[in-house]
Amino acid sequence: MRASRSQRIRHGTERRSPARMVAAALLASAMMLTSAACSSGDGGGPAWRGGGDDNAAKSAATITTPAADAKDVPTSTEISFTAPGATNPTVELKDAAGAVVEGKLAADGKTWLPNAQLKYETTYTATVTAADSDGNPTTTTSNFTTMTKPANQIRVSSFLGDGAVVGVAMPLRLSFSRNIPEDYRDDVQRRLMVQADPPQEGIWHWVKPNEVNFRPKEFWQANTKISYKAQLGGLPMGDNWYGRSDLTVDIKVGSSVIMVVDNKTKQMTVTKDGKVIRTIPISLGKKSTPSSSGTMVIIEKLKKTVFNTMDEPDPANRYITDIEYAQRLTWGGEFIHAAPWSVADQGKRNVSHGCVNMSTANAAWLFNQTRVGDPITVKNTEVKLQNGNGWTDWNMSWEEYVKGSALPYQPATDATPGSGDPSGSPTT
Repeated sequence: MRASRSQRIRHGTERRSPARMVAAALLASAMMLTSAACSSGDGGGPAWRGGGDDNAAKSAATITTPAADAKDVPTSTEISFTAPGATNPTVELKDAAGAVVEGKLAADGKTWLPNAQLKYETTYTATVTAADSDGNPTTTTSNFTTMTKPANQIRVSSFLGDGAVVGVAMPLRLSFSRNIPEDYRDDVQRRLMVQADPPQEGIWHWVKPNEVNFRPKEFWQANTKISYKAQLGGLPMGDNWYGRSDLTVDIKVGSSVIMVVDNKTKQMTVTKDGKVIRTIPISLGKKSTPSSSGTMVIIEKLKKTVFNTMDEPDPANRYITDIEYAQRLTWGGEFIHAAPWSVADQGKRNVSHGCVNMSTANAAWLFNQTRVGDPITVKNTEVKLQNGNGWTDWNMSWEEYVKGSALPYQPATDATPGSGDPSGSPTT
């Protein structure tokens, strides 16, 4: 059994970054959700990390990370401090030229994180001011110098760009140019921050070693404004690799369009903003090529395309066909699309190769209603949707999805909505 992180630190075997941020997406106000960060130094670790201070109880504040006069400090560093008995602590960080670095104090009042990655090979001065137990203001100052720009850098990218308008089931998808070792995923996840208006509870889930997604507990509310940030510039990510830069994306959720297909009735029900707006006769996959049952998300929309299955091993499934109003649901090739050749079967029997067939008129209408990120649930077919075959974030229960987080999850409560624990609750 692998030793816990605290055990490895105590025994002097911890080699990981001290960037112990708690970046849980916490409610900052009734109109916004945000992530907070916290950290603490506890013996051992790199030389730039501070240790305990026997005189801490005698002073209003002591800066613990980075250690005084530390060198080669990662540009992702936060400022951690202890302030026993002190009140209203504030942190100021300046570079060698005296320019002030903007940042925020964490909810725990013990950690301060710059708003952006620090500069390489730069000396900074951190100043913590707090009132002591007698109410007198005291100031503690410490200097440190950041590391040289590393040769090995990992790039983070977002599937979505600024200004995108997406469906209510759209996962926030981040990918990395290199696999992130399992022991570093919690450090990375602490630096992934989500703000939404209105606030909604959600969590990050590691789809694979180089991809992490975020989804809310329920579908996004219609017209939600979302801003998400990967503050990873300079963050140690294992094996002497570091984050290349920070990334921020601003998007918006559109109307709530939800599709449900029932194989028993051979009908699709389309609901918009809670109201059924159309019921569409459909034909699903025949017995030899059944459609998948599960909750899928529209991945891409193609007004015109060509389906070419000439590489299929079964000659009966080979064809080249012009297709209109195609909406991809799985990587395996399941789409919603117009199928004028099967209109007589739609609503009655299944004749497709796994797709959701409908008339050209209905397919055109639906194409104009939906966005990438809109959900469709198919029920009562012969096979179950395989997770990973498309954006299957919603094909898992909330409990299953939470298990993919590298950080513990703490549910929000009515009394303390969005509150988190010191381990980094990813509630939003």
